Amino acid sequence: MALDTNTDVLSYEAPEKDLYEMGEMPPMGFVPKKMYAWAIRKERHGEPNTAMVQEVVDVPVLDSHEVLVLVMAAGVNYNGVWASLGTPISPFDGHKAPYHIAGSDASGIVWAVGSKVTRWKVGDEVVIHCNQDDGDDEECNGGDPMFSTSQRIWGYETPDGSFAQFTNVQAQQLMPRPKHLTWEESACYTLTLATAYRMLFGHEPHDLKPGQNVLVWGASGGLGSYAIQLINTAGANAIGVISDESKRDFVMGLGAKGVLNRKDFNCWGQMPTVNTPEYAAWFKEARKFGKAIWDITGKGNNVDMVFEHPGESTFPVSTFVCKKGGMVVICAGTTGYNLTFDVRYMWMHQKRLQGSHFAHLKQAASANKLMVERRLDPCMSEVFTWEDLPEAHMKMRRNEHLPGNMSVLVQAPKTGLRTLEEVLEA
Repeated sequence: MALDTNTDVLSYEAPEKDLYEMGEMPPMGFVPKKMYAWAIRKERHGEPNTAMVQEVVDVPVLDSHEVLVLVMAAGVNYNGVWASLGTPISPFDGHKAPYHIAGSDASGIVWAVGSKVTRWKVGDEVVIHCNQDDGDDEECNGGDPMFSTSQRIWGYETPDGSFAQFTNVQAQQLMPRPKHLTWEESACYTLTLATAYRMLFGHEPHDLKPGQNVLVWGASGGLGSYAIQLINTAGANAIGVISDESKRDFVMGLGAKGVLNRKDFNCWGQMPTVNTPEYAAWFKEARKFGKAIWDITGKGNNVDMVFEHPGESTFPVSTFVCKKGGMVVICAGTTGYNLTFDVRYMWMHQKRLQGSHFAHLKQAASANKLMVERRLDPCMSEVFTWEDLPEAHMKMRRNEHLPGNMSVLVQAPKTGLRTLEEVLEA
């Protein structure tokens, strides 16, 4: 592979070895044979604290268009939980590798580049977006790469994610790291931010416009916290939904126009059968929820868009409170996949149901630019040590994590570091 080194990068002395301990820095651009990683194996599928085991594995070998990144910190998100559990699908059903390294968010340093990589050099500081594709079909060349049959999510549908000292990615996955953020702050935002960006701006003609109203489920979480900030940048209004009153101030502080606590209403779960007494009771509560939205937006003003990801528990209400000609856009089903709704309100009011899945490079880069320009806050809530990586996923699995986004240190030896110089000093 080519070793094209950034001439501005820091030079330092370090020994060449086959394996480095966590936090130990190899010479710039030197690729060891082995690395530490949190590995999942198919026979271990289950809770993250048993599925993920620290192992010594081979450092990946690069293809011509790939880049090896030394991982400084990695983001914690549901991809790691799902990969551990093997649901909704096992990652091994796709990539067939003997082990799986999860992790779909990272900040780090370009450590080696493939022979055909020209945009990035060894020493560049980067964040990684998680979309991969083969780049040779119509959708990747003039269409939407997210519609490509080769589209896959790094760290979930590929075996080589960010929970390792090194990770290999396609060159098109790299973006400049916001230098004002720490390594752990840089690692926590790309997956959820880019997902939120595509949901809000990626589905014309229902791309978000100034003055519109958006209902945001899970407003204090990773997706929701970025959705509210992006809605603000567009000059639109976010109505956040929370499940714990202690999160209200956090969501209002992000700039929400109003906040609703779903525990004040009783219309969650699968919708009862239409025209039954149970449906009448559900409908009354759903109208009560809609009235609470009107108290924020003004009487008769239903939301233009619903930012959906809980799925089963919230979807019937989402499709009801969306305005005529509006859109419900959904990217996940964290409460279940069996979605129900009253289709009469869908066809009579000509509402749009839109699935959304991560983002392509243009969308991810547009979102990242807002972070680089300091127009967004990464909303990092907690940072975990390398040793506590499985427990971080257990905390997310149990819904015990704090509002915002979580990171785990990989090669960064402690929190608060912003440069390679600071890493070497630490």
